[in-house]
Amino acid sequence: MSNIVVVGSQWGDEGKGKIVDFLAKDADIIARYQGGDNAGHTIVVGDEKFIFHLIPSGILYPDKKCVIGNGVVLSPKVLFEEIENLRSRGIYVGDNLLISDRTHLIMPYHLLIESYDENKRGTKKIGTTGKGIGPAYMDKAGRLGIRVGDLLDFNAFIEKLDLNLPIKARLLSESDSWIKSMRSAIIEEYKVYSEKIKPFVTDTSLFIYDAVKSGKKIIFESAQGTLLDIDVGTYPYCTSSNSIAGGVCTGLGISPTMIDKVLGVAKAYTTRVGSGPFPTEMPAEMNERIRQKGQEFGATTGRPRRCGWFDAVAVRYSSRINGFSSIAITKLDVLDELDKLNICVGYKYKGKIIDNFPSQLGALDGVEPIYEQVEGWQTDTSNIRDYNDLPKNARKYVEKISQLLELKIDFIAIGPKREQIIEIQ
Repeated sequence: MSNIVVVGSQWGDEGKGKIVDFLAKDADIIARYQGGDNAGHTIVVGDEKFIFHLIPSGILYPDKKCVIGNGVVLSPKVLFEEIENLRSRGIYVGDNLLISDRTHLIMPYHLLIESYDENKRGTKKIGTTGKGIGPAYMDKAGRLGIRVGDLLDFNAFIEKLDLNLPIKARLLSESDSWIKSMRSAIIEEYKVYSEKIKPFVTDTSLFIYDAVKSGKKIIFESAQGTLLDIDVGTYPYCTSSNSIAGGVCTGLGISPTMIDKVLGVAKAYTTRVGSGPFPTEMPAEMNERIRQKGQEFGATTGRPRRCGWFDAVAVRYSSRINGFSSIAITKLDVLDELDKLNICVGYKYKGKIIDNFPSQLGALDGVEPIYEQVEGWQTDTSNIRDYNDLPKNARKYVEKISQLLELKIDFIAIGPKREQIIEIQ
């Protein structure tokens, strides 16, 4: 096994955590490189379900090292709630978790700013999770951010806090008394975090560099899908960080030469949460049918996901951006009951056929998907473990996707459990 980036090819929620968990058994390190606790990776082991928000999916293997990189924005409150939850369920979290000293902190005022901003947008809401992710990245880019390393020098933390609070008060139209109250509450809360976080903090860029030099095998884990990337996603209906494979280098402080393979992950259909264009969105009745069958509700927020047919145009775009070596298809079993399935093979826009993914929202909102209809298989696939045992029409569906994407399919997930993965040799 080489050093692999596992990245979503759609609008997130593709089942990346399940694929990372499956691959982690053969890895030494699992490193998360972007996003915050707006992400939710769900893994089912036996009868137990684990939902991760910040900690990499590999933590379920006690002999693996898990890294939270500098490209992540971290809520200490959520981090320690997650750690305590895992420990209460018998999962070891100690020296197997490393956090970059350069990771930016989510502060209480970031949540207030996000709520304030969303309310101001009215009908043009982005549909954020309200976790303060965007404002934390804004402070990072604006050089106002407070980092994990600042917690280890609490005087530096207070100095940066005192720089921020008057600025946030003006933004939120708050008074001097708000500054005083917020300052006191944050210092009291984050002083506790400064002691609790200390054992986990290190220079993770150096750690990964040394690990690669010594031949360790690493999985680089993204939090959101390609189409939510801040630069190449459906801006502004996107996240605030670089979820694509290129984000590994900046989000972990490593060289691109350390990456050997990029594995894309795609659902056998498409989903997205929140607002924004969605060319292959299904009609309401089919939308709800797939949502219920696939349990398409956000692992972090519980919000219902919008469901659509597989969009080969969008995933081809993701493959070009990321340089996919191969792909994993998840949730094939959700389509088991359908007699007919649609695959989007192109778009029609203003009377012309296009096979590229438009960069402008107006164009993407105006495209008409061109569908190729294929026969369903109407057979339960959830207990199948060999590709050749899949129903003929299920194999034809998967092979059609492979052909359209010009990519080899390495894995097919046919259920939520760890063992419900077919590996194609």
